[in-house]
Amino acid sequence: MLEVLIHGPLSRTEIARRLDLSQPSLSRLSAPLLEGGLLVEGEERSDGRTGRPSRPLDVVADSRHFIGVKLTGDEALGVVTDLRANVVASAARSLPGRDPEQVADVLAALVLELSAGVPAVAAVGVGLGGLVNGQNEVVRAPFLGWARVPLGRMLRDRTDLPAVVENDLVALTEAEHWFGAGRGLERFAVLTVGAAVGYGLVIHDRIVVGEDSGVGLVGHWPLQPFGPMCPEGHQGCAQALLAMPSIVKSVSMVLDRPLTYDACLDLAEAGDPAARRIVDDAGRGLGRLIAAIGNLTVPQAILLGGEGVRLARVAATAISQGIQQDRDPRANALDVQVLDGDATEWCRGAAVMAIQRYVLGDQSRRR
Repeated sequence: MLEVLIHGPLSRTEIARRLDLSQPSLSRLSAPLLEGGLLVEGEERSDGRTGRPSRPLDVVADSRHFIGVKLTGDEALGVVTDLRANVVASAARSLPGRDPEQVADVLAALVLELSAGVPAVAAVGVGLGGLVNGQNEVVRAPFLGWARVPLGRMLRDRTDLPAVVENDLVALTEAEHWFGAGRGLERFAVLTVGAAVGYGLVIHDRIVVGEDSGVGLVGHWPLQPFGPMCPEGHQGCAQALLAMPSIVKSVSMVLDRPLTYDACLDLAEAGDPAARRIVDDAGRGLGRLIAAIGNLTVPQAILLGGEGVRLARVAATAISQGIQQDRDPRANALDVQVLDGDATEWCRGAAVMAIQRYVLGDQSRRR
């Protein structure tokens, strides 16, 4: 099921080869999946290995639906996806406050709204910026002022649906791993720029996670010795140099007027000297961080995402300079791919956690 879900459609010969199964075993194992409507036979075609005609197996993507929610400090953004994480519909609701009970009520209402457009929902996933444990409990979410909030149980009690809660960067990385630009890659990294700087890593076709996943450690990576200070007191770290609030603060201070993030980038593109300098400094820092990831983990690709990823386009030249500064000229060029940076990416990541929970059961939990 997993092999076809992630890599399909696949011929029976190819599935048997990938999973080291005999044809009789494959037929026996696939029969209940076909009968249950999770798998379907495609149109007959020539098998690439044997040359004989065969009917490839594929999942019935719209046989199951899942809801993914990205929780911010102000609102809950949600999507409904099919079994392959294709977005079917979306919706959003503002948070009246940050009390856990109020937030859980909003999430339940959003789930009800999104569920109305599909036959049934199999599971719900919630992604947020913070530390989450294997019991779907939010251990710490500073942007909400939460500590030890059993959000998964609260949502399950309100919706009667299986609910999984995960750090949003872990969820986004898994979405790219299963259904996105990282599909089929044994090792790749995800680097996000937004309210904070995030980093995800897949090695040997498995995501690298641990007790500190969600702390935001990459945000403390030093980039510029005499750069601005982050709230934790680190000078010139990734958070102080690359995060959207840091760029906005620096440009607004120099130009002596309040600006939005996009306005700062617009000014840089238009040639404003101060904005250009600050944005290019951030770009060179981003390039140095990309080079560090490439040097330390040797990924097949580095995926740049997050709501602030427009920086990668506006400061493209500076990013190249930063990479060259810390990258051996004899090394292969890094494959850096820029994602859309749309909020839907985060929601889709949460939906993929729900898909994994549905397909893998308890094995999907990382701890």
